[in-house]
Amino acid sequence: MAKNTVKIKKPLMEIPFIKSMIVSLTTVLLGLIVGGILIIAIGKNPIEGFQKIVFGAVSNTRRVGNTIAYATQLILVGLSVAFAFKTGLFNIGGAGQMLMGGLMASIWAHNVTFLPQPIYYLSLILVAGISGAIWGLVPGLLKAKFNVHEVVGTIMFNWIAYWIVYDAVKVFIVDPTIIVKSKPIPMQQSLRTEWLASITQHSYFNIGFFIAIIAVVVIWFILEKTTLGFNLKAVGSNRYCAEYAGIKVNRSIVISMGIAGCLAGLAGLTYFLGFSNIMEIGKSPSEGFDGIAVALLGNSNPLGVFISALFFGMLKMGKGSLTAIGIPTEIADTIIAIIIYFTATSVIIQGFWEKIIKKHSEKKLLKQAKEEK
Repeated sequence: MAKNTVKIKKPLMEIPFIKSMIVSLTTVLLGLIVGGILIIAIGKNPIEGFQKIVFGAVSNTRRVGNTIAYATQLILVGLSVAFAFKTGLFNIGGAGQMLMGGLMASIWAHNVTFLPQPIYYLSLILVAGISGAIWGLVPGLLKAKFNVHEVVGTIMFNWIAYWIVYDAVKVFIVDPTIIVKSKPIPMQQSLRTEWLASITQHSYFNIGFFIAIIAVVVIWFILEKTTLGFNLKAVGSNRYCAEYAGIKVNRSIVISMGIAGCLAGLAGLTYFLGFSNIMEIGKSPSEGFDGIAVALLGNSNPLGVFISALFFGMLKMGKGSLTAIGIPTEIADTIIAIIIYFTATSVIIQGFWEKIIKKHSEKKLLKQAKEEK
């Protein structure tokens, strides 16, 4: 006699990607609700405010191009922070790694003009990536060999990079007319191209976005499909168990910080040779810290980082339109901060949804049981 088999569906909150997506969407919704309350508190219409943000970010081809161009470096810095998170490390040195990647790529762009275009782009990627990787490797080595906390190490390296750029710009690539800036990089030596400019109404959209997409795929592949990725995640989960299992923890720490630095260095490339075409002394890119928010909202998942970077890019680029209706642009930054605070309570939000889904499943099973009777 054949037995009836009942196929039990896996609960939604046990599927990692679905779980992280539900939690992230909830934090965004809560952030928008609180942001709406703040807008009401200053006597303005929140619906109109959110419409203005969207209008400012995606109302035409040029604005869409600018939004994607700004989000490009957020994708790469977010990946940098997320990759370090997977190894249990907190890479707060994105700003310094961006500066070093951008500086070396800018010097290269001003002096190397004889290479064919494809090889030239590849050389820029290598120069920026290696420069950022070195700036991540050293704090990684200090962590591995002398147990210097990576937060302290990377913050100090942010300041070292800041002062190196301060002097190097004036020595190697200064603009004679404005000594606080570097010489503008010509379009043919930057990541911008004529054909991309023509199809996006001369926005800042550049080939850096394609570099970011490739980086997302590569990092996903490393984390999910390679032994290296397994080892790094094992160290991040429990370094003592990983060490007991034979994984070389110190080597994993150094590799992780090197790859994280490389990604942030590429973010510097896309920012200083794509979104911008100059470097300013005395200025550190805030995107190095915004990447932390991107990684948190994306739950350190490459695809999640990609989506959250586009969302933050839209908020950042669209906030300027708020002034048209008398709403301070700082409201958009406040919304981002609130979303991050809610992201920090993701365990509570996850527990809430698990209870809701569990109750729904129990009601469904009870209903099926009654129907069978």
